[in-house]
Amino acid sequence: MEISVRKGSLVEEKVDLLVIGVREGEGEKALKGHLQTVAKEDHFKGKLGEAMVVRGDQSVKAKRVLLLGLGKKEDLTSESVREAAACMMNEAERLGVKTVVAALFDQKLSAKTVAKSMVEGARLAAYKFDAYKKKKNKPSVQAFTIVAPDARSVAQAMAGVTVGELGVEGTLLARDLVNQPAAHTHPAELVNIAQGIVKASKGKIKMKVMDKAACEKAGMGAFLGIAQGSDHPPYFVHMRYEPRGAKKRVALVGKAITFDSGGLSIKPAEYMYTMKLDMAGAAAVLGVFKVLTRLNLNIAVDGIFAACENMPSGKAIRPGDVVTAMNGTTIEVLHTDAEGRVTLADALSYAVKLKPDAMIDLATLTGACMVALGEEIVGSMSNNPKLENKVLMAAAEAGEKMWSLPLEKNYKRELKSEVADLKNLAGRYGGALTAGLFLQEFVEGLPWVHLDIAGPAFAEKPMNAYTSRGATGVGVRTLIEFLKAF
Repeated sequence: MEISVRKGSLVEEKVDLLVIGVREGEGEKALKGHLQTVAKEDHFKGKLGEAMVVRGDQSVKAKRVLLLGLGKKEDLTSESVREAAACMMNEAERLGVKTVVAALFDQKLSAKTVAKSMVEGARLAAYKFDAYKKKKNKPSVQAFTIVAPDARSVAQAMAGVTVGELGVEGTLLARDLVNQPAAHTHPAELVNIAQGIVKASKGKIKMKVMDKAACEKAGMGAFLGIAQGSDHPPYFVHMRYEPRGAKKRVALVGKAITFDSGGLSIKPAEYMYTMKLDMAGAAAVLGVFKVLTRLNLNIAVDGIFAACENMPSGKAIRPGDVVTAMNGTTIEVLHTDAEGRVTLADALSYAVKLKPDAMIDLATLTGACMVALGEEIVGSMSNNPKLENKVLMAAAEAGEKMWSLPLEKNYKRELKSEVADLKNLAGRYGGALTAGLFLQEFVEGLPWVHLDIAGPAFAEKPMNAYTSRGATGVGVRTLIEFLKAF
């Protein structure tokens, strides 16, 4: 689908589908003649996502007109624009039209913000994962044009389209990686994806890949302890973007368990159906790096992930085994299905050595976070409220729901082990918080935010108009917004 912006008038557009955005309760102002009459007769209210198709008449040159609800004026946000654009695209695909034209949905927000959100909603709604289907999805919409009222608005909207396209490109890569069966996204394949990104950057991104031997030499006993049960060899990846003159550094760390069976503490079969998603944190990091060089940032960014499978075998780590992390901390592994925090212990320890100004990790870490916040909200934990607030603001702009959870210091007692420095499993309650406290032991006081994306990483059912069932790519657009503002 080609997306473009131009100056123009909606009534003059010769197009398959003309989209007219209508605020709730403002139909009388926005519509005239035949359109106003039909909207009134069919009780069209303009609620967010409400859609009504009308055949064009002499007042417009379009074949069809889509009256699209934008919601109440006071409720306008970039997310409501994104949602409306997704509803528009879903309706256009249902109708099977080829060309769609819409004006900027609102002038309250900047033309750049509105156009960016429209692109994100439209593109993300159009996404389908059909790599393994005999009948491939063929989108009907070939061209989507945004009409702006003047040259200045056109320029701003075009800038918004450019930024929106980058966020979508990174998000769709993350969706594809998580949606792929685990047999096709084993650790070596994640390395291949990273190498492709590095090659496409034409030298702007560097990469270091550590195999098992190199990880052993570096003292990554925690990561290798989890990896030892799989026949697929583990790899530790460090991608580095460092533009000339950069004065700040951000480390992005992603959990990269390419399949999680639970290890010897094996999951029930039905809990394994979607465990290809356990590398969604690393997928988000790769999604960001795919577009990183085109964001024109003046900060250094490190992308780090420790990729392995968590599998049961005669070589697998056993409940009660003790491993030593890169920073010298010993960990008693009581439950092999609490493996992500163990691999992240080494990933965070490695990131600390880079001395970043900020660290953010993304991990499908705990079911406990889903119990607390449900399937659509990311749990955020941090040792630095100022940094966490920046991440939450970026998430709000991206339309990704996040909520701050406490790192209650009194709960640290739950992590005390009788035989090691820490144990990887705490008590029954507050599991998301104790997992966060476990990770905090490996950041050495540096500014750090932990994002538990266990719920939103994979939609068991559609979350909204632009997120259908499957991988969501959560985190990519939040990180992009954060990096742009850092």
